[in-house]
Amino acid sequence: MERRVGTVLAQVARLMRRAFDERAREIGVTRPQWQVLSVLLRHEGIKQGGLAEILEVEPITAGRMIDRMQDAGLVERRDDPADRRAWRLYLTGRGREIMDRLQPLARETSDQTLSGISEAETAALLGTLEKMLENLTGRPAGANSWDD
Repeated sequence: MERRVGTVLAQVARLMRRAFDERAREIGVTRPQWQVLSVLLRHEGIKQGGLAEILEVEPITAGRMIDRMQDAGLVERRDDPADRRAWRLYLTGRGREIMDRLQPLARETSDQTLSGISEAETAALLGTLEKMLENLTGRPAGANSWDD
């Protein structure tokens, strides 16, 4: 059973990303860009290391992504008042505008995915997934260490 659950989760996640990617490309945003913007929207002020952890990339890779996105005017680095060696990451006005355009696309993708599934079934699924996340991370769903 475990293998089947993992396989189906991976397939659903892949197909949702693909559907969203197609919609995001229409407004000129790549997957790495929307992933960074999405993380920053939820965790504004995160350090680059925390971003790398969430994206599951090496810190140098995250740094290069941020370099390009900063050059494009989508994100900005600010000094960390508690650590002179660290940067905190924030969306710019342009980055927020793009997220404002991406969020309806995300809702459309989610609505398509959940079509024919009741609110009760959706809530139960979310609860189960959050418990699985907790089991794998050892932290309650929603808790994170990325803001440190």
